[in-house]
Amino acid sequence: MKRGFYTIMAAQFFSSLADNALFIAAVELLKSSRAPTWQAAALVPMFALFYVVLAPFVGAFADALPKGKVMFVSNFIKVFGCLMMLFGSHPLLAYAIVGLGAAAYSPAKYGILTELLPPSQLVKANGWIEGLTIGSIILGILLGGQLVGHAISSRMLSFDFPLFDTGVDTAPEAAISVLIFVYAIAAWFNTRIPNTEVEMRPLPKNLLELVPDFWSCNARLWRDKLGQISLATTTLFWGVSGNLRYIILAWSAAALGYSTTQASSLSGVVALGTAVGAIAASIRMRLDKATSVMPMGIAMGLLVIAMNFIHSAWVAAPFLILLGALGGYLVVPMNALLQHRGHNLMGAGRSIAVQNFNEQACILGLGAFYSLSAGLGMSAFGAITAFGIVVAGVMWLIQRWHARNCIVHKDEVDHLLALARHDHIHG
Repeated sequence: MKRGFYTIMAAQFFSSLADNALFIAAVELLKSSRAPTWQAAALVPMFALFYVVLAPFVGAFADALPKGKVMFVSNFIKVFGCLMMLFGSHPLLAYAIVGLGAAAYSPAKYGILTELLPPSQLVKANGWIEGLTIGSIILGILLGGQLVGHAISSRMLSFDFPLFDTGVDTAPEAAISVLIFVYAIAAWFNTRIPNTEVEMRPLPKNLLELVPDFWSCNARLWRDKLGQISLATTTLFWGVSGNLRYIILAWSAAALGYSTTQASSLSGVVALGTAVGAIAASIRMRLDKATSVMPMGIAMGLLVIAMNFIHSAWVAAPFLILLGALGGYLVVPMNALLQHRGHNLMGAGRSIAVQNFNEQACILGLGAFYSLSAGLGMSAFGAITAFGIVVAGVMWLIQRWHARNCIVHKDEVDHLLALARHDHIHG
C-alpha cells in the first residue's frame, strides 16, 4: 500500500471515533433532559438526513477539490455541530449538522481510494478501511459510554478554568467537549493526505444542474447488472446496521437492564465481530466472486430475530460477535464491487454519493419507521423482529434478482465479471 493510504486510515479512524462517541453522548444528553424515547431513536435518521438531501451535490464537490481538503472542511462542520449541542441547540438539530459534515466527508474518503490505488488492491484496501472504521466504532462507542459514565464525567466536571465559566455542567456536555478535540486531530491528519494529481471536475456555475446529473448516475448504477446487486446489498446492510446501533442500546436496557454506559459495550461487541469479518473478507475474497456472499445476509437477518431469546450477557456477547462477523464478511466485497462498477461508470466521487444516497435513504426510512414505532409504544423486541424479517426477506429477493440476471442477461453479467476479474488480477 502507498504511504498516503495510511494517512487516510489515521484520519478516518479519529473522525469515525468521534462520530460514534458523539452518538452515545447525544443519546445520554436526550435522556438527561427527559426527552421522549422517540427522540433518541430519531438521532439515527437525523444523521442520515443531509446524506439524502445533499446527495446530488456532495459527490460533485468531492470530485471538484482535492479530497484531503474536502475531508478537512467536513471535520470542521462536525465541530460546529458539537458546538451547537454545547450552546443550547436541540440535539436532533445539532446532530443533523454533524451528519452534514459526514455526508460531505464520505465521498472523499472512499473516492480517494480509487484514485490512489489500483483495482487489484481495492478489496484489500476496503477491508482495512472497513476494519479500521469498525475498530473506531468499537472504541468510539466504548469511549462515549465511558465519557458519560459517572467515574470519568465526575472528574471532568470537577475541573474548572480560572476566571472562566465554560457552561459545561453535565456529563454529556463534558463528553462532547472532549470529542471536539478528537475531530481536530482528524482534521490535522486530513492536511497530510497527499494530492493524487487526478484531474478535478469543476462544479457548474448553476448547482441545480447537478440534480439531473445525479439522478442520471443513480439510474446508471441501478441499471448495471452487477452495480444494482451490489448497491441493493450494501443499501440494505447499512440501512439495518445504522439503526441496529440504537436498537441494541434499547434491547440491552429491556433485556438486560443495562445503563447507557453498560449497553454501549454490547454495541462495541457487534462492531468487533464486523471488523473480524471485514478483515477475513479482505484476505479471502476476490472482486469477481463478491456476489457469492449474499447468503450471509439472509443468515444475518435470522440471527437478528434470534436476539429476542437472549437474556444473558454471557450468551449475548459471542452471539453479537457472530452477527457482526457475518455482516462484515458480506459488506466488504460487495462494497468493493460497487466502487469498481461506479468508478468505471461515472467517477469515484459521484459513485460514492449515489451509494450514500441509497444507503442513507434506507437508514432514514427504517429509522423513521422505528422512531414512529417507539412513539406508538412498540417494544425493542418487536423492532428487532421486524428488522430481522426485513433483512432476511429482502436479501433473499436480491439473491433471486441476481440469479435471474445470470440467466436472462448472462452475456452481460459474464462480461462484467470478466472485467472485474481482469482488473483484480492486472490492475
